[in-house]
Formats: sequence, structure tokens, C-alpha cells
Amino acid sequence: MFITLIMVAQLIFTIIMGVYFSKSLKEKNNETTTIKRSYEKEMTNLKKLREIRLTLPLSEKTRPKKLGDIVGQEKGIRALRAALCGPNPQHVIIYGSPGIGKTAAARLILDEAKRQDCSPFSKNAKFIETDATVMRFDERNIADPLIGSVHDPIYQGAGSYGPAGIPKPKPGAVTKAHGGMLFIDEIGELHPTQINKLLKVLEDRKVYLESAYYSSEDKSLPLYIHDVFKNGLPADFRLIGATTRSPEEIPPAIRSRCVEVYFDDLTEQQICQIASNAIIRSGFDANDSVCSKVAEYAANGRDAVNMIQTAVSLCMVEKRPCVTDEDIEWVVETAKFSKRYERKIEDEERCGCISGLAVSGSKGIVIDIETAVSEGRGISLSGITEDESVEIRGRKLQKTSSAKASVANALVVLKKYYGIDLGNKKVNINIPGGTFVDGPSAGTALFTALYSAATNAPVNSKTTMTGEISICGKVKPVGGVAEKISAAITAGADRVIVPLENRQETFDKLPIKICYVSTVFELTDLLFSGEKKEFVAV
Repeated sequence: MFITLIMVAQLIFTIIMGVYFSKSLKEKNNETTTIKRSYEKEMTNLKKLREIRLTLPLSEKTRPKKLGDIVGQEKGIRALRAALCGPNPQHVIIYGSPGIGKTAAARLILDEAKRQDCSPFSKNAKFIETDATVMRFDERNIADPLIGSVHDPIYQGAGSYGPAGIPKPKPGAVTKAHGGMLFIDEIGELHPTQINKLLKVLEDRKVYLESAYYSSEDKSLPLYIHDVFKNGLPADFRLIGATTRSPEEIPPAIRSRCVEVYFDDLTEQQICQIASNAIIRSGFDANDSVCSKVAEYAANGRDAVNMIQTAVSLCMVEKRPCVTDEDIEWVVETAKFSKRYERKIEDEERCGCISGLAVSGSKGIVIDIETAVSEGRGISLSGITEDESVEIRGRKLQKTSSAKASVANALVVLKKYYGIDLGNKKVNINIPGGTFVDGPSAGTALFTALYSAATNAPVNSKTTMTGEISICGKVKPVGGVAEKISAAITAGADRVIVPLENRQETFDKLPIKICYVSTVFELTDLLFSGEKKEFVAV
């Protein structure tokens, strides 16, 4: 009887377990079926989404397919080729305004390098593109998309390694770019911690990871994990950073490791060419003057393409066959574009007026300097911003104009070497439009303007100049001469006067006459030789 009861109990237990496992298996099968149906539904929706395609924006149609298609950046592209297409490619930082071809050039330079027999880049080398404005990292080192990180077992990202207690390395962009190029747009926006980590990677050409869950003595860990933590993840690549910031705002440590390449702002003629290409790619007709009208307002190539696309779309909607000037004017008014201003020098001679050269950011500019000497006493400077506040790497710096110091030096030289004492006269100095004169490079222009006003000797406005004046009458070297000469050419100057110590052979090949001086006597002989002068001061 007892044995029978045991057998019955076993039978009942077996039936219960069978029912339980049968029910569990059925639920699992139902769950698997539900998940499978859900996946199939999502896959079907994904396929439907991929079948929906809009037309390509004109900006993509006009995107350069090769480096030669990039308009107006011949010098910058040549510098990129020199830095990246040879047997020993270097890291590069590209400076320039938005919409002038920096990103397009970076995307195409690897293909150009692969075509060179001497290049170390393989045919399979990757181009990894990131943007520093969205390249954020976790200060707890849980995630760092740029450098790489470790997902410890306690984190969900550890995946299958988690239950086994194994830290899982997660490669970042620097490892994904191994053997190729890593492009970081707006590199100046990187967090200081990321920049320091990036510098370490550039030095070691590998990434070292750390985890409290890793022990070199743990023999149960896979060899792959030991290898990664012992030898690091490979990260031998070439960095291309692009930025709209000025060089002073980029940390010196990263600048010193890179070749610096400058892309120029586009001229009206180059904007016209981009607009013309956009019209051709759009397959639409336009009046001959449309491109010139676009160039009056577009600050860069991206603006020009967007203006053309909007005007073409308007004509298609209104069923008109041709884009007109009125369409561009409507786009300008709707989008609130400001008219592009390019300084043009007029051909005239005036006393006390001269065109000087300066640098604003990384771009050369032409500035007008007007002086007048009259009865009275004192010196008046107008149109000059005395102080400027700039933010560099999170720190606000106060910069003071050197214009007053340059004027003081010029007055000393005039009195000491030319016998022209303006101490008993009213001297007015004005820079129309206003500007911030940072360095002392306006010295020669201020000296020339004062000399011209004091002696009634006119100066040809087509002559521009740059250089520092010392109280000993020397013309000292200054920076940014290449940018200043470029601005003079764009403005239509005939001649540029440059300190002798700034002389370069490349300047002599430019389409403008370059004159070199080392003293104020050479300067006045060059400008006023043969002129009848009459000193107006008492």
C-alpha cells in the first residue's frame, strides 16, 4: 500500500512537471513566434522606408567629385597634397570660413593619396568622418566615441561578456581609422580632456584602455582581452582637423603636431563660377546676369548653391522656364541675405590719405587711413577700436590696440629725421568704417599719411603698405604679409610696400608689384621722390 502511494505521488509529480515544462515550452515558442513576427514587421517597415526616396538636393549634385572641382582653393589643395599624398603623410589642420570647401577637400584627399605609388595608404584605407560638436564623451569613461572605452561587466553594453565577468573593449573612431584618415570637423570644439587623450594617441599610435575588472593574472580571460589591455588597440592614422576658429584658439600642443593649411575666402568671381555650376547641374535655364547677382550676396559656395536651388524651385512651382534676377532678389529678401562687401581701391591721389593693410582673423584686409593737419593742438584718433575682448579656449582676453603707439613713433621719426614737428598742430587721424588695429603693422601707413598731410604731398591710392616703424627710422618686419598682399590684389591695388626682412621669392611671382624698404628714407624716396613739398606745420 505504501509503495502504491509513492508510485501515485511520483506519477502526479511527473504529470505536474510535464505540464509545467510543456506550458513553459509553449510560452517560449509563443514568445519566439511573437518576436519573430515583430522583427518581420519591423523589417517590412524598414524596407518600405528605404523604398521612399526624395530627389537629391542640389548641394549633393554639385558636391565636388575630385579635388580639381573645388573652386578657389588651389593653394590650399596643393598644400594638402604635399602634406598627405607623399611617402610620409602628416597630420593637418585646415582653417577657413564655412562653406569654402574644407570638408569636401578632406573627403577627397584620401582617394588622391591612394593613387600615388609612394603613398603608404593601402587601397582599403578608410576615411572616418566625425564632428567635434557631437563627439561627446562620458567622464566616467563608460563611453568615448572618439578614443574608445571599456564596457565593464556591470554595464549593459558589456553584452555576452557581462555574465562572464569580462570587461569588453569598445574601439573608438581613432581605431576605426587605423591605416587611413580620421577627419574631425570643427576640431576646435573638442573638450580639453578629449584633446589631451587625442594627443596621447597621436604620440603612441595606439590606445591604452583601463578597467578595474581586468587582471593580468586572470588566466580565465580570453587571450584577446589580455592582448588589448597589454598592447593597446592600434590607432595609426593621419588626422585632418577642420575649423572655422582662428589659429590662436586651437591648443598649441595639437597645432605643433600638425601642418596648418589655410583655405581662402571666395571672391565674387569664384562665387559666380560655383553658381554657374549649380545652374548647369540643376538642368534649368537662367539669365546671364543671375550668377553675378548671386555673387553680390553669397558669402560662400554653400550660400550660392542654396540661393540657386531656391530660385530654381520657385520657377518650377510657378511653371516658368528661366531664373531671373528678380528671382534672386526675392530669395535675398526672403532669406535676409546681406550684400557682400569687397573693398575696391579707386584710382586717385590725395594728401594725407593712404590704403593700409591689416589682418582680421586669418584674412587680410585693406583699411583706409585719413589724416589732416590744422591749426590747434592735440591728436585725435577716430574709427579705431581701442580695445577688443576675445575668448580663447574658454578664457577671455583683453587686447589693446597699438594704433596710438604707432602714431607716437611716427611723430618722433617725423620730428627727429625730417624736422617736421606736429606738436603745435591739431592732427586728426580717421579710419572710415572703424577697425581694431592689433599689431604695429600699420606703422608705415600711419607715417606715410602724416608725412603726406604735413607736406601737402599726394599719395597714389593704388599703393598699399604694411610694416612697423621704429623710433630709429627702421621699417621692421610684420606678420601676415601673404594674406595682406592677397587682400591688396583683390582690392585692385597696383603696388604693395613690404619690409625688406619679409621678402620672399614667392611674392615676386604674384600679379602685383612688390617693393621692399628697410628705412623710412627709402619709403619716402619711393613715394614722394620728385614731389614738391611744403611743410604746413609752424
